[in-house]
Amino acid sequence: MDHLLGLVRPEIRKEKPYLVGGFDETRCKLNQNECPYDVPAELKQDLLRSFAGVPFNRYPTEQPFELMRRIEARHELREGSVLVGNGSNDLTQTLGLCFVDRGTPVVLPRPMFALFESVVRMHAGRIIAIPPRSDLTFDVDALTGAAARAETALTIVASPNNPTGRAVPFDDLRRLLDRASGFVVVDEAYQEFSDQPSVVSLLASHPNLIVMRTLSKVVGLAGLRLGYLLADPAVISEILKARIPFMVDRMSELTALALLEQPDLIADRISELKKGIDMLADRLRALDGVTVLPTTTNFLLFRTDRESADVVSSLRRRGVVVRSMSGYPELQDYLRVNAGSGDENKAFVAALKQILNVDDR
Repeated sequence: MDHLLGLVRPEIRKEKPYLVGGFDETRCKLNQNECPYDVPAELKQDLLRSFAGVPFNRYPTEQPFELMRRIEARHELREGSVLVGNGSNDLTQTLGLCFVDRGTPVVLPRPMFALFESVVRMHAGRIIAIPPRSDLTFDVDALTGAAARAETALTIVASPNNPTGRAVPFDDLRRLLDRASGFVVVDEAYQEFSDQPSVVSLLASHPNLIVMRTLSKVVGLAGLRLGYLLADPAVISEILKARIPFMVDRMSELTALALLEQPDLIADRISELKKGIDMLADRLRALDGVTVLPTTTNFLLFRTDRESADVVSSLRRRGVVVRSMSGYPELQDYLRVNAGSGDENKAFVAALKQILNVDDR
């Protein structure tokens, strides 16, 4: 067995599997930044009737072309500007396959979604990590300086950022794109919750820009796994060569198409989730011993006077699941909670107050 396992690439053996843990049975799941609202029941029934007509014995198209055209129209982009994947994580692996080879320099601000670093390491790339400022905002000057170096092939920025909730100001993103020597990937998974413009508007003027978006958050399709890339058609054409065909099934495509025809529903969800995160921030800031960081997302970071592991386990015993951020060196004892439904938000606050035994300020 040792011999067989030794045949696995060393870069893979050094990694750990990405496991969050299953808590589907909990009454209040606020640990994965999901949308708390499922597809409306009536729309689900319509979709189920449509699914009955899907021939399960036939392959889908190599790429979900109808959905790609719909997304291009949504963002007012040229044909060929979109690539859809089986979730943004799938597309992250595709970017690694396209751009990262042994020793390839990749600029990554810290802390950020751990999968980005993992993919670079698995492809034997060289991570150039840019620490945050003391308030956990991006060190834009250091980030831009590293991206401008001639050997830098790829710079990845999540804005707004998971897990800090901070965003890079739009003008700073433009400056980064102007100076970067290679491609800049901007992950906009949480863009709908931000008040600043999307960088999609910069695609026409910056061929080195790749934008990553998801349908897991406000659209609420985390269970169907759909994400997409936006870039110059010539760039998408090259990335497409690395794509495994048939990665998006017909059911997922049909569901996405149906929901994208519901702009009022999506707008209502954004509004409700923004209200929810504002409520959570206000209620937590009112508690003695609790520190809350600003956010431009559907989640926030907070810490208490107690050990974070104790708070997590105590909340779980009360049916509430949040995420410990102590795996990030910069976020020791911080916890992350996302906005849920109104009842979930109230249940979380009540449980936390009970655990901390604190009064409102």
